[in-house]
Amino acid sequence: MRADRLLSILLLLQTRRRMTTRELSERLEVSARTIHRDMDALSSAGVPVFGKPGQGGGWELLEPYRTDLTGLSTDESQTMFLDALPQPLAELGLVPAARAARIKLLAALPQGSRDTVELARQRLYIDPSGWRDRATAEPDHLTTIQDAVWSERVIQITYRRADGTVVERVVSPLGLVAKGRSWYVVGAVDEGYRTYRISRVLDVRTEDEPVVRPEGFDLRDYWEQSTSDFRTTLPRFGATARVSDDLLTRLRFGLGFARVMEIGEADSDGWTPVQIDFNVEEEAVGFLIRFSAEIASIDPDYLRGLALARAETLIAQFGGDDIA
Repeated sequence: MRADRLLSILLLLQTRRRMTTRELSERLEVSARTIHRDMDALSSAGVPVFGKPGQGGGWELLEPYRTDLTGLSTDESQTMFLDALPQPLAELGLVPAARAARIKLLAALPQGSRDTVELARQRLYIDPSGWRDRATAEPDHLTTIQDAVWSERVIQITYRRADGTVVERVVSPLGLVAKGRSWYVVGAVDEGYRTYRISRVLDVRTEDEPVVRPEGFDLRDYWEQSTSDFRTTLPRFGATARVSDDLLTRLRFGLGFARVMEIGEADSDGWTPVQIDFNVEEEAVGFLIRFSAEIASIDPDYLRGLALARAETLIAQFGGDDIA
């Protein structure tokens, strides 16, 4: 809409001081002619914008004119304040500063917009860290469950558990969580709070019954605590291997089943000791077989015997003169 575009031009000039017609047209994805018409409209409305021709020129907004954040739409307000602080900010120690900036921006919004922002924050949380697995397409029932979350209606779901069993559940959906590319719905059930992976929902029906939201429930706090609890219950098998530079690079980028816990200093022969966590011993054996040429040694040492036995079985099963 043109009104949104005019506001975007004002905010861009307010923050960038000077921008050319080409920069504005590329940023807003409109033609240069449209930018010129928009500037005429702003000037006619009394906004002190002026253009400076030639090299080093562009459009400027005269001081001390400033707009404020009251022009934010509902969707823009909601998305700006979602709890999705990227991991790089944490690594740089900038999470407190980012949260402080959000508080200041929130204070600049009118009361109605602040209420809308808080409602969105309590119903949608984005966890960018992801799991080890890779989700595929968007779950079939995401839109229906999303509508139930926002309309605060109870849902009845048919759900396939991780072990394959199928159950029926009546859930009061409290919020959605996106972790990596996987979607979850957090809901209140008779026995407390539960998290359901939406890709495992086989069917969903929205009921007329309204959700009674528990007092004091915070979506982000619940998710972070439940994630921490889940990680502590994961099975763990640890091993230490001396690996090549090529394998070390692959481990740094992630192999899914192998979690790097610690990396040591390379020895004089160029092998680097790496402490790796697997879910089970079987994964460590498969890792050794797959990357045997890139591994100088592994501890516990008995894994080599298991890998050799597995290799001998494979040779006996698939080897022979009839293999081309």
